[in-house]
Amino acid sequence: MTLYAGIDCGTQGTKVVIVDSKQGVILGEGNAAHRIISDSNGRREQEAAWWIDALVEAFHQAISQAGINAQEIKAVGVSGQQHGFVPLDEQGNVLHSVKLWCDTETTAENDALLQQLGGVQGSLDKLGLMVATGYTASKILWFKKHHPQLWARLHTVLLPHDYLNYWLTGERVTEYGDASGTGLLNVRLREWDRKTVDLIDNSGRLWNALPALKNAESCIGTLRPEAAARLGLSVATRVSTGGGDNMMAAIGSGNIAPGIVTMSLGTSGTLFTCSNEPVVAQSETIAGFCSSNNGWLPLICTMNVTSATMSVQTLLEEDLSGFNTLLAQASPGAGGVEMLPFFNGERVPPLPQARASLHNLDSDNFTRANLCMAVVESATYGLRYAIELFRQQGIEINEIRLTGGGARSARWRQIVADVMGCPVVCLSIKETAALGGAIQAMWATTLADNPKQDSKTLLAELCQHFVSLDAKTHTRPDAARQTQYKLLYQRYLQRLQHTYPEVQL
Repeated sequence: MTLYAGIDCGTQGTKVVIVDSKQGVILGEGNAAHRIISDSNGRREQEAAWWIDALVEAFHQAISQAGINAQEIKAVGVSGQQHGFVPLDEQGNVLHSVKLWCDTETTAENDALLQQLGGVQGSLDKLGLMVATGYTASKILWFKKHHPQLWARLHTVLLPHDYLNYWLTGERVTEYGDASGTGLLNVRLREWDRKTVDLIDNSGRLWNALPALKNAESCIGTLRPEAAARLGLSVATRVSTGGGDNMMAAIGSGNIAPGIVTMSLGTSGTLFTCSNEPVVAQSETIAGFCSSNNGWLPLICTMNVTSATMSVQTLLEEDLSGFNTLLAQASPGAGGVEMLPFFNGERVPPLPQARASLHNLDSDNFTRANLCMAVVESATYGLRYAIELFRQQGIEINEIRLTGGGARSARWRQIVADVMGCPVVCLSIKETAALGGAIQAMWATTLADNPKQDSKTLLAELCQHFVSLDAKTHTRPDAARQTQYKLLYQRYLQRLQHTYPEVQL
């Protein structure tokens, strides 16, 4: 056996997988939860120390389940929630609780920075994407403004996965994929943008605090003795660059070549694909991130998917099985019932103040089954809106790989296939980001030992070996329903624009 570990530090918890590179199987898994510090002003933070404790707990769970000698693990790769801000002083102490991707306390700072960049178009021109409140840049500006004494001690800016790498190795570095979610990287040139950095701080402190950028197939170091001791690993264990959770999930879902879209039917809906060239987005709703396989990862996130269906499920006092039974009883179009599913506002299209609404009800179509169908269809139409933004950019889509809780519904998978006009399939392994970390660790260590190997070919071979599709979930569009849904989607767009005339179709 040749063993590798993948780590995914997410918002809710840290997951670890142990894989055998020879057999191409996961031997053990572990999971430990984090809590979130929250406030009504939009504050969403965690303590970096919680991640370390969760990592140690999850690692020991995975090793125990695998029944292996941890000293045999050759390398680890870390995935982490994007956009967080971990400020370190020169000695490596964390200066403040970590503001997360979902923190909105820095909205005013982001608005000010966006204005300085020249608005949406200025941001697109300078960086290749629009800085958003969730990104790291506004968190840094907030920190400087509200904590000047701590700012004076700032030595290094790290992202969550970078901080885990720092704890593991002592190295303060980052890689292009996760760095592109800071709002400080020119994603087309793949370099820190000095002009944007100087808008936040022109003293040189922030510029000097930015970590060195590494290619995704690199090993950044080996374990510190303290980290090795807590995890039970050898100090010779290597650590790859890792990356942001979406970037690592792309590797873990085999989305490393154009033509594939990974789509999450989760609380929100995330879609991303692979591009060999930077995406010069015409829409600010496309985040043209770099990938963690040395390419680009255009990404879109919608706000209302299973969060919307859960609202209806709760209203009807149904469990998931009961909801799916009702869904199966309804026909495409929900008997004419129309819904705009914006229970949480919406990011794509940008309607932060939008609210959910029902339309076209009558005494015949207002049924429990039609209500279930209407919310699933409308959430799927929101994802179709995002898919169309990709297609307008010339992005090819031949297959959709589904993840998230909604993907477990066979009826919903069929609706996605019919609405998108594209085959869909689920992945056999749920923890795609952690698996991506393990695959990247194999990629980096193999290249370190055999530098003459072709990097791109090697990664493709590793993904083919480890990423398996669940054949029983493979779903093709039905020609008749696909035609029907073309008309129903146009009806949705008409309702959307009638209700929100500012939406550009």
